[in-house]
This record gives sequence, C-alpha cells and structure tokens, in this order.
Amino acid sequence: MATAFLALFSVVGCALYGLPFFYDFLVRDLGWTRAQVTWGNGLSKLLVGPLFGFLAGAIIDAVGPRRVMMVGILMAGGALVGLSGVTSLGAFYGFYFLNALGYVCGGPLPNQVLLSRWFEAGRGKAMGVAYLGIGLGGALVPLVAHALTESLGWRGAMGTLGLLMLVIALPAAFFVREPLGDPTAGGPAVVVSLGVVILRRPAFYLLALGSMCSIGAVGGTMQNLKLYLSLDRGLAQGRVAALLSVILAGSIAGRLLMGWLADVWAKKRVMLLIYAIVAATIPLLAFAASPPALLAAALLFGIGLGGDYMIIPLMAAELFGVRVLGRLMGVILTADGVAEAVVPVLVAGIRDRAGSYASGFLLLVGLAALGALAVALLPRPVAASAPKDGAPAAGEEAMVRP
Repeated sequence: MATAFLALFSVVGCALYGLPFFYDFLVRDLGWTRAQVTWGNGLSKLLVGPLFGFLAGAIIDAVGPRRVMMVGILMAGGALVGLSGVTSLGAFYGFYFLNALGYVCGGPLPNQVLLSRWFEAGRGKAMGVAYLGIGLGGALVPLVAHALTESLGWRGAMGTLGLLMLVIALPAAFFVREPLGDPTAGGPAVVVSLGVVILRRPAFYLLALGSMCSIGAVGGTMQNLKLYLSLDRGLAQGRVAALLSVILAGSIAGRLLMGWLADVWAKKRVMLLIYAIVAATIPLLAFAASPPALLAAALLFGIGLGGDYMIIPLMAAELFGVRVLGRLMGVILTADGVAEAVVPVLVAGIRDRAGSYASGFLLLVGLAALGALAVALLPRPVAASAPKDGAPAAGEEAMVRP
C-alpha cells in the first residue's frame, strides 16, 4: 500500500496534475495557443492508450505489476526532465508521449492490480489510502512548483519535479513484493477469457462509457483550469496555486470517504454519488464570483475528483472479479485515456474560437451527467471473493477455461 501511495503520488499527483501548472508559461513564453499546449496531453494519450493500454494490462497479468511499475516511474520522471528543456512543439509532444507511457505503466493500472490482489475485504479502504498519494501529490505540487519557479524559473522547477519523482517512487517499487495469490507465483494455471465472456456483457460497455464520460469531464476541467483562472480571470499565480492545492486537498478527503463508503455501501451507489458531485461542482468552479465561493467549489470538486479514478477498479472487480483485472482495466483505462485526451483539447479549442470557456464548461457538465446515467443502468453485481490457491473466485467460474 505504501508503494502504491508513493507511485501514485509521483506519476499521477506530480506529473498528471503538476504539468498543467506550467501551461500558461508555455503560452506566454513560447507563443503557443491553448489548444496546442493541451494537445500535448491529448495527442500522447490518444497514441499511448490504444497502442499500449491493453498490452500493459496483459503484461501485468502475466509477470506481475512490480517490474512494469518501475519502468513506468522511470519514464514519467524522465519525461518531466526532458520537458523542462523543450523549445519546439515536436519535442514537447515527444516528451509528453513518454510521460503518458509512464502513466500507463507506472500509474493507476499496476497499482490497482497490486492492491486488488493483496486486499479483499478491505479493498476499498486500501485503495482509498493508497490513492491519497494522488491527492497529496496534487495538493503539494502547485505550491512546490510555484516556489521552485520563483527561485529557478519554470524550466528549473519542472526538471526538479521530475528528479524528485524518481527519488520518491522508484526505491519502493524496487523493493515491494509481488501480491499474495499472484497468478505468476505458481499453482494451477487458470486462463480467464476476456473476450468470450466480459466483452459480451452490456455491463462492460456501461462501465466503460460511464468512466469515459466522468474522466473526460474531470480531465477537461483540470487541464484547462490554470489557463482559465490565470489568463482569463487574471488571478495571481500564488492564488491559482492555492486553489489547485485546495482541489487536490479535497480529493484526499474524497478518497478516504469514498473508499470507506465502497466497503459499506453498494459500489454502484458510491459511483453514482461521485459522478453527481462532479457534475454539480463543475459549473460552481467555473462561474463562482467571490473568493469564498470559489474556494468552496474547489473543495467540493476535489471530493468528487478524489473518488472518480478510485471507484472504477473497485466496481470492475465487483462486476468481473480480480483474475482478469489487469487486462480489463487496460481496456477501460485506454478508453478513459482517449476521453482524457480529447475533451481538454476540445474545451481549449472552444475557448480559442469563441473567446470564452462558458460553452466548454457546459459541455463538461453534460458529459458528467451522461456518465452518471450509464452507471445508473449497471446491473447489480454478483458477489465475488478473491481467488485462493489458484481457484477461481465466486462468480468467476463462467469466465474460466482449462
């Protein structure tokens, strides 16, 4: 759990939520448009997700999450170091591609499998505690990046963050043991068919659609928020950094709360609550007029953000079991990556053409509402327990082939 915490702190908290802090510097100093800057995240995830998402999940199911996670941390940290020296869009997109590959290999996917295999009854709480790394990393990185920028400039700040990611996350990933009950650790071979059973179930497509819509809404907000608050609303860098920190601090409470609720409530109900919070708080965050209202909106949005990424693997494990979770989440995270890539660029493009973010933020609200509708249509899961001694979990027998 500590390893997952540190990996998520670095690969997601520092890289995913830290890079948008530098977007306005790229627009101002290099003369790029908002769409060109947000397209770095978009293009890289569009390429990485379909090409490597399912492959990474299959490798994790075959060899375990540890080695894949180490490679991912190295790529993500090295990408930030490389991004600190870019002067051309080609180099910017190339290092963002490396960062996205690091996210696939070292971020949520291997850590979800690591935690789902180690924990059973307390899986929600374990996922919530580990995912605090994202909230803590995301809460600290705007403040740290602002302080580093004041002393080293934005390039020095970005490179320093990349090095810190390696120091924080890589040693723990090196020393962690593979999960108990890991299919690669011996025992009877059990082959679980992803295509024959899971991809034919409507629940898979509803879960994928719901997660795509909500992740797209969250990603579209976070990727454009610094640009909106700094360039459109004219807020000072320190104040924007504080608001971004409040969002990610709120996500800490959201992860703890939603992780606990996922162990005592039906996970479908928890997922609906999270998606409703996201849909309701995006307009509050975008259009709040007074500083107290903006702070409250940031905190509430952070609570929804905190549960959003975490609830998806919990719901997937409850619906389909853990034996196929690596490949299943590889597919779902690939779909989520497409949404997370396209939606921010679409919103930024609307702003570049219309001169306002209003229509773009309304689009994000509609996406979040559509995601909630898809989740509401999910069937009631069949109870399943984690497999022991190579046996299939309850509810997984139909997915097992000799």
